[in-house]
Amino acid sequence: MSFRGRESNVTRRAALKSLGVGVSGLALWPYVSDEAAQACALIQKSQAPPKLVFLTAAQYGEVDALAEAIIPADDHSPGARAARVADYIDLLLDESDEETQTSWTSGLAELDRVSRERYQASFAKLSASQTTELLTALSKNERDPQTPLETFFKTTKDAAIRGYYTSEIGIHKELEYKGNQYLPEFVGCKTVDGEPCPHCGQKP
Repeated sequence: MSFRGRESNVTRRAALKSLGVGVSGLALWPYVSDEAAQACALIQKSQAPPKLVFLTAAQYGEVDALAEAIIPADDHSPGARAARVADYIDLLLDESDEETQTSWTSGLAELDRVSRERYQASFAKLSASQTTELLTALSKNERDPQTPLETFFKTTKDAAIRGYYTSEIGIHKELEYKGNQYLPEFVGCKTVDGEPCPHCGQKP
């Protein structure tokens, strides 16, 4: 079991809609440079070992475990780990300002401290039930975080969603986006009760 559980793609899409996020909407979120995006795409396709540019190996393990807990694999599509979301975040942080970098390293350190204090293990080594218990506690004030660690969890969740739904797995396997499609004819709008379409004026 994971933090989000074995949710269906319908549930994920509903979550995106509730955030006002679609394939086009993701373009409005902060993003990595074109060079970093290309590097991330190559990592995702090759599934090569990570070549970290900002995170340490231990920090990468924490981010990877946290992202997979937020967006786990399910019967419909792979999760954040397969989409290499942690690599995306590593590249994103490498291009971020010092304040953002510090907030992440501090957040990861606090997450590790709390994990060891409660469970005598690093976050990446927690069991599924321990992960669920800890992240449920951290998400209780998600709309208005009350502690630095709650704020860090929300920030990581936002970054994980951004990284996942801009990856090939997130776009094509999860959202089933097929790109622009050729239509041999204009299907038009559906009219109701014999009235013209209020949007385009098409008559029944």
